Amino acid sequence: MPHIIVFGAGGRAGRRIVAEARRRRHAVTAVVRDPARHPDLDATAGDVTDPARVATLAKGHDAAVNAAAGFDAGFFPAAAHALIAADVPRLVAIGIGTTLEVAPGVPIHDTPDFPAEHRAFSLGHAAQIDVLRGADLDWVLLVPPPTLLDDTTDGTGHYTTGATTVLPTRQTLFPYADLARAVVDEIDHPRHHRAVVAVGP
Repeated sequence: MPHIIVFGAGGRAGRRIVAEARRRRHAVTAVVRDPARHPDLDATAGDVTDPARVATLAKGHDAAVNAAAGFDAGFFPAAAHALIAADVPRLVAIGIGTTLEVAPGVPIHDTPDFPAEHRAFSLGHAAQIDVLRGADLDWVLLVPPPTLLDDTTDGTGHYTTGATTVLPTRQTLFPYADLARAVVDEIDHPRHHRAVVAVGP
């Protein structure tokens, strides 16, 4: 039974990941910045950008999940550095769809019509990719579609994966529940290694 630590366990993705892992009877350490705000999670306090705290919390776990988010541009690379330093056996991180490519070498956030006010956040997400690629670590970055995700259903139980490009458009929104299944599947039965992987309906 894998021991999994989930950073950002209080968010929409994090909660679904914790629930899915516990449904599969995995031992889960849920980490949030302020456990008092999430009394239902039985969570531990921690900041994923704090290398010392991350190393302490992650020790003894078989895999780490980073579902945390921050609006500072340096948040995501800082989190990646902290998780790399913790030397977890397997890291599954959640990306953002605007970093996916619409053409070779052209991410969505570099297209002409992309809103300027959202570009720094997307670039922050993209910066963690360079950090991960330079690390000696078994990681995968799962990137959902560049739209809002569905947090109202329990999902379909199915999902598709691709490479670094946007997946073909579907009529339905991708559920957080199915993203959670993809995350836990990558821990139970790793299919992708040191890779950015688009995931969607």
